[in-house]
Amino acid sequence: MKKKLKINGEIQEIDADADTPLLWVLRDHLGLTGTKYGCGVMACGACTVMVDGRATRTCAMPVGAFNEQQDITTIEGLPGATHHAVQKAWAENSVAQCGYCQSGMIMTATAMLQNNPAPSDTDIDKHMTNICRCGTYQLVRVAIKQAAKELQNG
Repeated sequence: MKKKLKINGEIQEIDADADTPLLWVLRDHLGLTGTKYGCGVMACGACTVMVDGRATRTCAMPVGAFNEQQDITTIEGLPGATHHAVQKAWAENSVAQCGYCQSGMIMTATAMLQNNPAPSDTDIDKHMTNICRCGTYQLVRVAIKQAAKELQNG
């Protein structure tokens, strides 16, 4: 099946079966390897990207469920690339240990901050459902609060 998708602000033509998970289209067809495979059942969050500003897990979501009008953003497509406020806060607070889950964590945090620019600890705990084997959850909270302040101060 050929279809067009808007990924990181650019229209991409995809040739993949409609039931191919979006994760594999991003990684294998487009070479956007920042999004990771973790569990295959959308539970861990390593595969998270933003679709129309919402955190969306992609490892079991078929590409046929998406259309050209939707804005799909991967870690590679964040404004400012590696200097996005969330990525900067992640680095400054040494959030990443093994780093495997971090692109999904960053995308989930970025989506949350777009909808809630000043989250409380409770908001963060409720929204950040990604799994981190290294257990950096306290550092994630610190980094999100730092990024929120930076984004608010512009």
